[in-house]
Order: sequence, then structure tokens, then C-alpha cells
Amino acid sequence: MGLHLHEGGDDLQENHEINVTPFIDVMLVLLIIFMVAAPLATVDVKIDLPASTAQPTPRPDKPVYLSIKADTSLYLDDQQIDPSQLGAALDKLTGADKDKTIFVRGDKGVDYADLMQVMDGLRGAGYLKIGLVGLETVGTR
Repeated sequence: MGLHLHEGGDDLQENHEINVTPFIDVMLVLLIIFMVAAPLATVDVKIDLPASTAQPTPRPDKPVYLSIKADTSLYLDDQQIDPSQLGAALDKLTGADKDKTIFVRGDKGVDYADLMQVMDGLRGAGYLKIGLVGLETVGTR
């Protein structure tokens, strides 16, 4: 039997290789998470929005959209709601936070009286911060 005694010197060899396998694993997991989450962040109610040349304001983290289609049906985010249940549906979605801005998306074909009726419903429910959404256009009027 042979016996090898370590001399006590610090003669560790340097390793110049980078192990990229954990980095690739993390990147693939993040890619899958973003692929699954991206479709959930959009509103799927098709509305023909009017155009505006105003300077856009920054978007909040989790906006609440109230959409009014041409046939005056109301949608809160992607769910159709009864106009008489507007306040209760908003309270449920916002956690009764009356300071939350409600973004109203109205179709071009909606009458002004119908739009005002919806805005009166928002005011009656206690939501006073209302933003109107339109399409951005390039150029001047």
C-alpha cells in the first residue's frame, strides 16, 4: 500500500470555465412565466375608439377599464356587467378603493347621453377619478 502525504502547499488549480446551466434554467423558467402571463394583461373587448392628439399620461400598475360598446353594453375589464350592478362590481374589483382611477373606454357609436349616464353611475357609486381612453394619433388637428 502506498501512502501519499499532502505537502501543505496551496496548489489548487484555477478553473476558468463558467457553468451556464443554472443561468439557462432560470432564463427558461422566466420565459415560460412571461409567456403565460402576457395574454392575461390585455383587455379583449373590441371597441372602435375615437382618436386623440393629447399627450398620453403614464399608465398605472393595474388599471381598471370600464368599456362601453356601441350597443351600450358595459364591460368591467373583460366581464360583461349589468348597469344596475356597476357600483357593486367596481367595489368588488377595486376592494372598495374609491380613490382608484376608472378608465372609461367608449365606442365611437355610443351616444353622449349614454356615456353621461354611465359616468353618473360611476359618480353615484363614489368613483370620482375617471379617465377617458382614446387612440393616439400623430400630428396636429
